[in-house]
Amino acid sequence: MKCSAPLAVLVLALLATSAGCTGTSPEQTILTVIPAGSLLYPLENIEAAFESQHPEIDVRIEGHGSIQAIRQVTDLEREVDVVAVADASLIPDMMYRLMGEGGSNYTDWYVAFAGNEVVIAYTNKSAGADEITQENWYQVLARPDVRVGFSNPMLDACGYRALMVTALAEEYYGESGLFEAIIGSSFDPPLTVTRADGIRKITLPERMRPADEKVAIRDGSIYLLSLLDASGIDYAFEYRSVAEEHGLRWIDLPPEINLGSAEHADDYQKVHVTLGFQRFQSIGSERIGQPVAYAITIPTNAPHPDEARMFVDFVLERFQEERPGWPGPDTATVYHATG
Repeated sequence: MKCSAPLAVLVLALLATSAGCTGTSPEQTILTVIPAGSLLYPLENIEAAFESQHPEIDVRIEGHGSIQAIRQVTDLEREVDVVAVADASLIPDMMYRLMGEGGSNYTDWYVAFAGNEVVIAYTNKSAGADEITQENWYQVLARPDVRVGFSNPMLDACGYRALMVTALAEEYYGESGLFEAIIGSSFDPPLTVTRADGIRKITLPERMRPADEKVAIRDGSIYLLSLLDASGIDYAFEYRSVAEEHGLRWIDLPPEINLGSAEHADDYQKVHVTLGFQRFQSIGSERIGQPVAYAITIPTNAPHPDEARMFVDFVLERFQEERPGWPGPDTATVYHATG
């Protein structure tokens, strides 16, 4: 029997498909990586390079605020292979606690591998863009008609760092009421700075509710970028790497207040932010100012620990070799749980 041309093509296609099915490659291992949002951009390139060397592994990256990244493991009980955060101190505070009576830590080690600093990011369309400088930035942001954005301190490290930077600026510039003018008075209830024994404290309510349009908050600092682009806000508290990677303009802040200088660590520690969310009461509800340090770990219940270790090693190697715009230690430092 003769086959028509179209039928012959169909038969050949089916034969080719069935032949291909007999020689399929093994399924890829899916590696779930949950980093802080400010790591998404550099991890995109790292992911591609890693997968080109390890085609048997499919890296799936899902960005969150640093606190939310950890909560994927501790609260939502997801099986995650790698967690990376923008505040190294969150890992011992939130993951070194027992999973239950007789249980074990969610992890018992982490590697601090990079630093950063907080800047004031803006665009050419921002109000005051043609006049803002390193000397007058705080005066521009304090204007009632200038809109300011930062991430939610309950979810993201850059959020509580924005509060710390503003409180430090009030002291550094000797401008009483500066914190309230830029941020505090635009919330209901207002956010205030109290002082006792040389420590400036900011205690947050259970819910962060802006009272006017001067301030805007988002779950993560990278989610402020679209607001900046659409002129929904004029200025955003961002990490320097994020501003640089996304082509924004920014104001470099003095090292005494930008949370990026190890030399000023003692000054940073004089500002504390207490998170108002009740579930944080026993797991690091008080965040203490310190130089920005990124950290990475593998949860105890990671489904693919060997592949996760390979990826972590690859990330650390890339950050040590390249790391454009990322200040920090020359070598990664490993920390282990004690006791």
